Amino acid sequence: MARRIVHQLVDDLDGSVLEVGEGETVLFSLDGTAYEIDLTDQNAAAFREVLAPYVDAARRVSASRSSSTAAPRRRKPSQDYAAVREWAKENGYQVSDRGRVPATVLEAYEAAH
Repeated sequence: MARRIVHQLVDDLDGSVLEVGEGETVLFSLDGTAYEIDLTDQNAAAFREVLAPYVDAARRVSASRSSSTAAPRRRKPSQDYAAVREWAKENGYQVSDRGRVPATVLEAYEAAH
């Protein structure tokens, strides 16, 4: 016995089956969330027509501004913090013997080496 798996692309709005080469996946964002929707050519055109006045009045934003917070800085996994602390103390920085080394100290250490 054979088994056949069939994947059908369906219009997410009206449920109609999209044949190979028909329809499109439309990408859009709203309130910081990105979406995609599979639509027939007709529904995609209607979607764009509804959005047209808003798009015309809007300002374009680059993809890099999608997040309002900066990505956390990752420290180097091979960083020798004992050496950083020793260097910091020799150069007038106040650092504890344990715990997190302040970013300003790490930056100064990296700039000096």
